[in-house]
Amino acid sequence: MSGPLQISGSVSIPETELHWRFSRSSGPGGQGVNTTDSRVELSFDLAATETLGPVLKARALERLGPRLVNGVVTIAASEFRSQLRNREAAGMRLAQLLREAVAPPPKKRRPTKPSRGAVERRIAAKKQRSDLKRLRRGDH
Repeated sequence: MSGPLQISGSVSIPETELHWRFSRSSGPGGQGVNTTDSRVELSFDLAATETLGPVLKARALERLGPRLVNGVVTIAASEFRSQLRNREAAGMRLAQLLREAVAPPPKKRRPTKPSRGAVERRIAAKKQRSDLKRLRRGDH
């Protein structure tokens, strides 16, 4: 994982704004489990970044509010035995998280009502079903 982290076609985060930490991972690892620092923590200071424009930054801060600690978002990856694969996984997760956070809000739904034909078909079907049940009764 080297070079800038690509968020979208026009937005990428330079490597200088990404902070990596490594530690020993729990779980599988064989003989090297106690000697290799394969767990990866990737931190990105969202509140202090100048990479995102003011609109995208405000949107991301609002959407990621509960996940932020002092304006910093942190991703941990320890599912692989290799530090390199954990670095790639953390980078992909951070990119996906930021991609969703800066995405524009969906368009508002314009309320519609059923067409007259649809209403008439529904009522005709109900009437047909009602007639069928009425004919089944013995007291018609």
